[in-house]
Amino acid sequence: MTPIAKIFPIYKVQHDALISAWGDITVVYQVSLPDIFTLSGADYETFHQSFIRAIRVLPKHSIFHKKDVYTRQKYAGSGTEQSFLADAAERHFSGRQYLDHVCYILLTKKAEDRKACSSALSGLMRKSIVPKQLTDAKLFPAFLEKTGQFERILSDSGLIGLRKLSGDELAGTADQAGLLESYCFNLGAGERPVIKDVHLKERLQVGDQIGQLFTLGDAEDLPALCGSRIDYGKYSTDRTRFSVGFTSGLGLLLDCDHTYNQYIFIEDAQKTLKGLEAKKRRLQSLSAYSRENAIARDATNDFLNEAISQARLPVKAHFNVIAWTDDRERLQEIRNQVSSAMAQIGATAKQESDGAGQIWWSGIPGNAADFPMNDSFDTFLEQATCFLNLESNYSSDPPESGIRFCDRLSGKPVYADLFDAPREKGITSNMGMLVCGTSGGGKSMTVNHILRTLYDQGAHCVTVDIGGSYKGLCELVGGYYFTYEESNPIQFNPFYLPEGQTLDTEKKESLKALLVTLWKQEDQALIRSEYVALSNALSGYYRHLAERTELFPCFDTFYEYLENEYTEVLKAHKVRDIDFDMGSFLYVLRPYYKGGEFDYLLNARENLDLLGQRFVVIELDQIKEHPILFPVVTLIVMEMFLSKMRKLKGIRKVLTVDEAWKAIANSGMAGFLQYAFKTIRKFNGVPVVVTQELDDLISSPIIKDAIINNADIKIMMDMRKFMHKFDKLQDTLGLSDKAKTILLSVNKDNREIFVDIGGQVMKVYKNELCAEEYLAFTTEGRERVRVQQAAIEHGSMQQGIIALAAESRERSGERSERSPKTSNLQSINKKSENHENNPFNAAA
Repeated sequence: MTPIAKIFPIYKVQHDALISAWGDITVVYQVSLPDIFTLSGADYETFHQSFIRAIRVLPKHSIFHKKDVYTRQKYAGSGTEQSFLADAAERHFSGRQYLDHVCYILLTKKAEDRKACSSALSGLMRKSIVPKQLTDAKLFPAFLEKTGQFERILSDSGLIGLRKLSGDELAGTADQAGLLESYCFNLGAGERPVIKDVHLKERLQVGDQIGQLFTLGDAEDLPALCGSRIDYGKYSTDRTRFSVGFTSGLGLLLDCDHTYNQYIFIEDAQKTLKGLEAKKRRLQSLSAYSRENAIARDATNDFLNEAISQARLPVKAHFNVIAWTDDRERLQEIRNQVSSAMAQIGATAKQESDGAGQIWWSGIPGNAADFPMNDSFDTFLEQATCFLNLESNYSSDPPESGIRFCDRLSGKPVYADLFDAPREKGITSNMGMLVCGTSGGGKSMTVNHILRTLYDQGAHCVTVDIGGSYKGLCELVGGYYFTYEESNPIQFNPFYLPEGQTLDTEKKESLKALLVTLWKQEDQALIRSEYVALSNALSGYYRHLAERTELFPCFDTFYEYLENEYTEVLKAHKVRDIDFDMGSFLYVLRPYYKGGEFDYLLNARENLDLLGQRFVVIELDQIKEHPILFPVVTLIVMEMFLSKMRKLKGIRKVLTVDEAWKAIANSGMAGFLQYAFKTIRKFNGVPVVVTQELDDLISSPIIKDAIINNADIKIMMDMRKFMHKFDKLQDTLGLSDKAKTILLSVNKDNREIFVDIGGQVMKVYKNELCAEEYLAFTTEGRERVRVQQAAIEHGSMQQGIIALAAESRERSGERSERSPKTSNLQSINKKSENHENNPFNAAA
């Protein structure tokens, strides 16, 4: 066995670059790619052209090596103590398998006197690492200038981020493996260094990991057509073509540990063309003896014509997949998976055996110049870049500021910051949110989940609902739930002031607005003298309470103050009935005084601290048509939220109107909705409107003009049933064709939702919930009754949910070691074996 130190091709790491034993210089970038399933066909073409422009600036005798490393990992969770539902979700997702992805771009400048390697000549066979030449002092700065241009061109596309690796990240430290160790010993990024045996003769094996190498290194094995994108049939419809990257099947859609290597060799273009001219002449002279020579002559001639006429850059290219497993029984399965993935783009996989060790050796970071060039093929840069992987896993924001969803592939939890990060980046200008979906599409589940997360993050949540969708969550977090029942009618107390608060101008104005609503009809005007009389009455009432501390502030004591003390005040000031008719005023307000028809409405003795309560739900289903109760209740809701908005500085406030917006708008509260969506962002407020009917969005001026125009965040459910009348919805919401394509790929059976942030970030997430979350949020009638009964039986909502969740798991046979029943990755790989179910269509 040869000690690796004796033949290792990397001489040193210096100035954050790799220097090979031959004097080759390599600069390494870690790359951030766009999230898979988020790009349109135009985005792929833009990305493709950016790579072409960037690679063109590299000097001759350069090598572009893109390395995409995919390793299976298990989701470990945050490890921090959280709320009941958040902890239950962490246990649910713990151990969930997903394919981790790390991408690097390695730019190598070969030494000027470097001999081309082949299968017969390789640095692997050298006995000494003494370099043949010393590097030129001017060479390194000149190469860095070119790599800087390369980096700027790609970064300016807005689709990719590059970060140059430091010396420690390349070579590693005592505690953390660097890029060199990670490659040589198959270690994950950031793992501790571990030395493993490497076998290259009989087999490709690193430690207990067995590798299989599949190459695209011969023009005969390549697809007849290639492009920047390819149709993905699984998410396409008869009206939309869903795009993924041309080689996505060799990336995240290949469900095994593997590395996808992409090499593009930039040689001397003029020398290459001169060599092809000589080859064409030889074939011309031999064409009379063989039809194959004539065909090869014509192909060479076409290649030369295209190179000259369209200013193409001729390059050599090679692409390979190295798949790893520690289970010998999976070797055939992996072989089938890789072969199928290559067949999806029209290519033929060639499994390397004898040359596998040499190709693996040349893949050592900084050793690309050792690649055996007889395993590469001639092509143009435009075609070579079609085989670059352009996508990565879903990015995730910090858990403390994001909403937990899951990616579409594996169901791995990811966090999406819908409110703060987009505004900081200039993607959105407000935090208004519109949620739209059909009945049963998952709207309420999604909004419940968002509200629970925001509540856990410290927000105050006020929800106006029709249908009781938030009762379980409200009870679970100990919030106030207001609803109308014959046995327990809805009750408020707008006259109550929590300890430490006084009657300020805003509170006085809201109480006056309430009294006017109770007193006058919409077509009756309030004259100046009546306004002054109401102001004086409220001021006098609270002075009266300060003097009579035994009195409880409520409508009853206010009415008694008006009837007794304030009547005398008006007489003393000789106020005429024409200026303020106290008799009429008391008569109209009499139904709200004790013994009256609505004496319960404004005299509540419980749930009084609405300003301090962080979760409040007002359920209006029973009173939405009531001419008296509904206007009063909506006015109280408005006053409550405005009070929170102005007094709770630095705290997020969330106003959610679920289906009730139609009733609110019809009762003259349209102005409040407009005001909320336009203004509360200035007070760290988040207005949310939830609607079900498509026609509501299209026909309502309130929704269209006030809400949609000020809702930079749109969350939508499965809209495929509206596919053939989607144009009106698209026009109303201002959705782009890209958004339309992504939205129509949503499948409610997979619990998917579409999120559009500012018209710039469009992504589909899964809203997967654990059993506890589902039981807390469910709106299905029978399940809701079971949850309420369990809460009564076990003493609390939390204990009831715990018991039902345990019962559900026991019934379904669920074990603590959780993983998806059938992941999308497994489904795709199974389907790819059948041409009729192939998720990929013909290349673009």
